[in-house]
Amino acid sequence: MKILIVTGMEGAENCVIALTSMLGRECEAADSRKAALAALKRREYVALVIDERLADADPEGAELLWEQAGLAIPLQLSFASHGAQRLAREIRMALARREREQALARQAATEAIERELKSTVAGLLLHSELALQDRAIPAPLADKLRLMADLAWNLRQQLSPVEAALSRI
Repeated sequence: MKILIVTGMEGAENCVIALTSMLGRECEAADSRKAALAALKRREYVALVIDERLADADPEGAELLWEQAGLAIPLQLSFASHGAQRLAREIRMALARREREQALARQAATEAIERELKSTVAGLLLHSELALQDRAIPAPLADKLRLMADLAWNLRQQLSPVEAALSRI
């Protein structure tokens, strides 16, 4: 995804070309709030970088851009006091931070789902084995309960590959 650079700075196109080269990502320039809003309506961006001078001159306009940024990382940087190298470094750090946060969020979600599934499978195993201990259940129902217990057991092993490997030793 592209990076949207919002600045009214003279020579912004050269800055965008330099940033595209330094970041290895395509950057696009918008020279006004209106142009930036139009760009944000057309596509998603990985980052929205607003020149601090533009944001200070039009705080309501900057707020509107942040609201319309979608999933883009919002950055407000001083184009007047930072060179292209510093801008690239700040953008690169923000992108790296976002990737770390997303990886941690995916890991936490995966662990939460895994815990939930393990709990459900443990409940299935427990209740099906308790039902199988009842001598009064008909043979066809007992067969179905055994099949359900086997499926739950297989699912439990698939959810715990390390535990399953250790149990085979």
